Amino acid sequence: MDLAAPSAASRPKPALSRFTTTSVADCCRQDNSRDSSPHSSHSPASQSRTSSRRPSFGSIKEDVTGIAQSFVDTEPPPPSEGKASPSPVSPTATELDMQAPDFCCPCGGFLGWKQIRLGGRSLSRSYSDLRFLGNTQSKGWAWEITKSRAPQKTEEKEPTKVDKSVLEKLPAEVLDQIISNLALDVPPNGYTPRNVDLIACLLTSKTLHAATLSVLYRNITIPHSIIFSKALNHISQYPALGTLVRRLDFSHFTSVGLGRTKQMNVEIQNLTAKTLLKCLDLLPYLKECLLQEHVETDIDVPVLRKLFTGLPNLQAVDFCGCSTQAFSANFVEALMEGLRPVLPMLKRVSLHECSSLPAVAFEILLPRLVNVTHLDLAHTQITEAALFSIPDTARITHLNLSRCSRLTGSKVVEFLTTHPAVCESLVYLNLQVDISRYRLLDSDDVKALLPKLPSTLRSLNLGGARISSEHVPALIPLTKHLEELGLGAADLSLADINSFFVPPKPSPPPSPEQATDEPPIPAVETPWVPPKLHYLDLTKVPSVTLAAIFNTNACVLIAPQTQPLEVLEFGDKIITLLRERTSTKAKIGWAVRELGRRGWFVREPSGGQRAADDGSRWWKMGARWWGMRKIPVAVGDVGGIYGHYMFKK
Repeated sequence: MDLAAPSAASRPKPALSRFTTTSVADCCRQDNSRDSSPHSSHSPASQSRTSSRRPSFGSIKEDVTGIAQSFVDTEPPPPSEGKASPSPVSPTATELDMQAPDFCCPCGGFLGWKQIRLGGRSLSRSYSDLRFLGNTQSKGWAWEITKSRAPQKTEEKEPTKVDKSVLEKLPAEVLDQIISNLALDVPPNGYTPRNVDLIACLLTSKTLHAATLSVLYRNITIPHSIIFSKALNHISQYPALGTLVRRLDFSHFTSVGLGRTKQMNVEIQNLTAKTLLKCLDLLPYLKECLLQEHVETDIDVPVLRKLFTGLPNLQAVDFCGCSTQAFSANFVEALMEGLRPVLPMLKRVSLHECSSLPAVAFEILLPRLVNVTHLDLAHTQITEAALFSIPDTARITHLNLSRCSRLTGSKVVEFLTTHPAVCESLVYLNLQVDISRYRLLDSDDVKALLPKLPSTLRSLNLGGARISSEHVPALIPLTKHLEELGLGAADLSLADINSFFVPPKPSPPPSPEQATDEPPIPAVETPWVPPKLHYLDLTKVPSVTLAAIFNTNACVLIAPQTQPLEVLEFGDKIITLLRERTSTKAKIGWAVRELGRRGWFVREPSGGQRAADDGSRWWKMGARWWGMRKIPVAVGDVGGIYGHYMFKK
């Protein structure tokens, strides 16, 4: 592992190690002080952590310290007129410690603590003296005259062999797991040094240096072009470091906030199609490449060809929001030229909101995904032929077909209930549509789909489907294993919604008129199994009104008996009214949470409930809160533009 060290020494120079934190602070303090000035974040949570942060426009992240659906929106407020820009960020305590000299030199008149009068009354009773706070080579203060001693001859001793610590003796795999817990996925909105613990490990010993390097370079996050330029130059200088990179993450990338125009960014040439291709060439073992709409102008045909054919270990790729005509033309051209018959390693693909991609792109790509498990095709032009062209060998656990207007309900139901790739493996399924445009599933489609959904399903969004009371008997069994259920615009009564959480009443005995001579058959009643729902989307459900929510006799949604239900999503009208009832919210233990276009009514924790269940699930891949509308393709903290599409739209 030591071959990855950037120099012949046993450990890298601190200046080289500083980049590896991929921190805005580390790079902006060195080279970007004249590009922009930091702004204070408007989020209370962020203000409690640091007094000055660089905001990332359009970026959000989950707040792990709050209740469910607590987010930090890092978009800054507009600058006030007539106010001077804030002063540059002062050095942190860590930096001051690094710059501190290794000697002490008090003023000439200082004679030690023993001679300092306390309030002018008496002398200090301390039995220590500042002279002992010097380093081990200190002989006293500068004004103290010491007698010179004749040099003494010392016998040369053989260097003793230093034994490794217990930590260093651990197997490399165990050591890697331990050090990985020190790595932080922090959105690029602050100047606070990040991954300082990893830097400390990097400079501890040769063994920890080699183990830490792999953790430090495993995931590279690129918040803006300056970081990318430094990363590319650093890896170009030490190519062995490129073999450690497994994830290249542009989900936090933005050019906003640097005080530059679009033309200036073009002229700077930090991130271009040419430099991006050069970077990918230096990462032969890359497994995850997370791209998005802010870098789509730099994704040309050679870059796409490199992703699909030049990286044999690539397992996940995300093109979230890339919807320009130029990107779509490059995407189709790259697929038509030299694409392999199958792409066995590519398992997680997100084309979320790639609305301009033509149908031919899906008809070429999907048949080659023989092992795909995560497929996000929300708001695309995928056709039914392309959907059925997915190989039977695939085992899809996460599927997003929301707002795919070229699909019909009957064909989608046929695919979900008969195709081997999905009929027994689905965990996350999103079929949400905007009813102002069209409906994907009518009443018959819903009736055919619900009984055949697999028990592996944990999240189901049927928002916009024509659901009515006749579908409730088929929905109730699903609530026994579903943790998320979206029923937006469903035509359900309060009694129908209550039936998810309230046991059915026992059937009454037959009346005398119905009595017969035959012995009665004893009724076999199945035991009541409480639902596992944590999240319920009731947006635009006509029966759900503000008065109905607080009428505990008619609606049990906010009653204690609905636990573990903790998040209810409502439309704008109800959320606005709930926001104004602050006194009522305090009494019932529910609070309003809003982000972008969405709003939730959230049960506040009691008795350490959040500590017991923070919302993390393996199928959320790092997200903790409920109701995500974009499928993640890599495990990590929610943030950047991915968080925007997951929870804000």
